[in-house]
Amino acid sequence: MSKRSGGVRLQCAAATDCGCCFLALPPAARVENDGGFNLAWTLHQSFHPASGLFASVGQQMGVSFPASSSSTASPDAPRDPYMKYVSPEVGHHAVETRLPGQGVKLREKGKKKVFKLKLKIGNPHLKRLISGGIAGVVSRTAVAPLETIRTHLMVGSNGDSTAEVFQSIMKHEGWTGLFRGNFVNVIRVAPSKAIELFAFDTANKFLTPKSGEQQKIPIPPSLVAGAFAGVSSTLCTYPLELIKTRLTIQRGVYDNFLHAFVKIVREEGPTELYRGLTPSLIGVVPYAATNYFAYDTLKKVYKKMFKTNQIGNVPTLLIGSAAGAISSTATFPLEVARKHMQVGAVGGRKVYKNMLHALLSILEEEGVGGLYKGLGPSCMKLVPAAGISFMCYEACKKILTEEEDG
Repeated sequence: MSKRSGGVRLQCAAATDCGCCFLALPPAARVENDGGFNLAWTLHQSFHPASGLFASVGQQMGVSFPASSSSTASPDAPRDPYMKYVSPEVGHHAVETRLPGQGVKLREKGKKKVFKLKLKIGNPHLKRLISGGIAGVVSRTAVAPLETIRTHLMVGSNGDSTAEVFQSIMKHEGWTGLFRGNFVNVIRVAPSKAIELFAFDTANKFLTPKSGEQQKIPIPPSLVAGAFAGVSSTLCTYPLELIKTRLTIQRGVYDNFLHAFVKIVREEGPTELYRGLTPSLIGVVPYAATNYFAYDTLKKVYKKMFKTNQIGNVPTLLIGSAAGAISSTATFPLEVARKHMQVGAVGGRKVYKNMLHALLSILEEEGVGGLYKGLGPSCMKLVPAAGISFMCYEACKKILTEEEDG
């Protein structure tokens, strides 16, 4: 042991150990009672005793040395790595101080681990399509019984109230009757919602001016984007909607979706698949425009009120539900006329020439109440469906990519 520049320098005498090296110690403080030194030095946290001396500086460890300690290890001493640095009198005793950050792993074990699923999809368009499809399937399946009751009320079959329709369906068909046509509904809704949400996000992003740019159109971008989204999805998936309505109303006429499709084309012609398309398009434009405009506006209000750019699942559900309530109430008469035109002359029903003819006929025969028949169950179905749809869509976008694309 030699003392140099106020510190202490130790050298291991074991020449056979290639891992040995010099260890520089800071100045030692004398202890008057036992005549020895208290030495402290800094070691790396990842020091491994079996591999030789310490590789770098990191953690603090305190070791006590008596005054009579030698720089060479005793030949009779056991080949313990620690014995190179402590005297035989002290033996294996070493006092290690508590290190900052020690026990982190133990504390982490006590914490509840939260599993977060992330699937990286680089293409934002594909991400929107998949998210929209999943959102449509989940939302429509969750409210399938309400959709069935609403359809029966709008066309006046199986009763004049929600309770009467429900009891009639349960009496004659059971629980399966409430989900009649749901498979076809899911087949229709998955691509329809995927196209709709994809079209809205794409159009809204394109029409919304960036920071510092001028407004591209004189009206709110979300209003135009919503109308465009509704028209796009309707044109692509309208035949599926018509077949779903026929399967729900005309029990026993069609065996399944494929049979309904073939029978309608063969007996009524291909154009029958698009019966009521015009009122549907006219009805979809204000509905989709109002729905997406309300949703986008409520989102902006929420962010401004709570001063945040992130909206959780529950607020998204509530915002989407409110938007659905606003849009469905405003455009419900057009929906009633569309359903009447889709049913056609089935069961001796009146055939309407166009949407205006349907609206005037319903108003003349049933009054204003006829235009809003089924509004209650419709809102019961559309309001949560809209909320669930928006919530699933936003959640799926977060799952399918690690970074938001705006």
